[in-house]
Amino acid sequence: MHPRFAQFPSALAAQAKITRLGPSSIPALLVHPDWQTPAPTLLWLHGRTVSKELDPGRYLRLLRAGIATVAIDLPGHGEREGPKRTTPEHTVDVLTQAIGEIDQIIEAIPSPASGAEFAEGAFDTSRIAIGGMSAGGMITLRRLCDPHPFAAAVVEATTGRLADLYFPTEGTPRRPWPVDHPRDRVDAIDASQHLDNWRPIPLLALSTTTDRVVPIETQEQFIDDLRAHYNAHHADPDQIEFKTYSDTGAPEEHAGFGKFGNDAKNTATEFLVRCLKP
Repeated sequence: MHPRFAQFPSALAAQAKITRLGPSSIPALLVHPDWQTPAPTLLWLHGRTVSKELDPGRYLRLLRAGIATVAIDLPGHGEREGPKRTTPEHTVDVLTQAIGEIDQIIEAIPSPASGAEFAEGAFDTSRIAIGGMSAGGMITLRRLCDPHPFAAAVVEATTGRLADLYFPTEGTPRRPWPVDHPRDRVDAIDASQHLDNWRPIPLLALSTTTDRVVPIETQEQFIDDLRAHYNAHHADPDQIEFKTYSDTGAPEEHAGFGKFGNDAKNTATEFLVRCLKP
């Protein structure tokens, strides 16, 4: 068993591989039900400070549902080469780089550079979803504002309105994040600034009303704006599912959803099964 799978359930470890994807040699965890049969695929992006191996419960649920997973290490995290970039002052750099890497990851999935062998087409990129938690969710939402192949998306403990975090308006209960960044750099990766190009697809957003890292108001406003965008494009706004929890017991009421973690993971799995039809 790979040493990075030490905390994995045995059923997951047996179906998991580590590889590198694309010209940038991006570390990736691949999970597949049998490594032969074409399976719909989730590209998953973790949050700041952790790594691709953090979420075995999610990957195991997807595996049992017949959905493959490709989970990468964000820049400066996990097995990425170079200095660590896990502190808040690096967040904008990490998001910017990761948004630009999505295409090479998708293109590389059928033929990983090393460490994994499987049947051609085993990861069915015609039925692919994208998702992420916290910083990974911010990357996801911004990437969906440009042309993409994704059939659905899942985001957790995140927002599509980065300006609300870094430049809150006067009189709001939100506080600036404790790092200063040029406004143009934040705007470039702020999904709310680029919604004109968003193609309506099914989206599941999970948040916590008591989140002390990403205030719920920011995501509520983004979801309202996105539903208006769907309406304007004659798409059903009910494709957007927004579920919230409160008083979860998670650290800072943020990632993981604490005592509701099992429900959140089941909700996300059921959503992807409906959308990707394994």
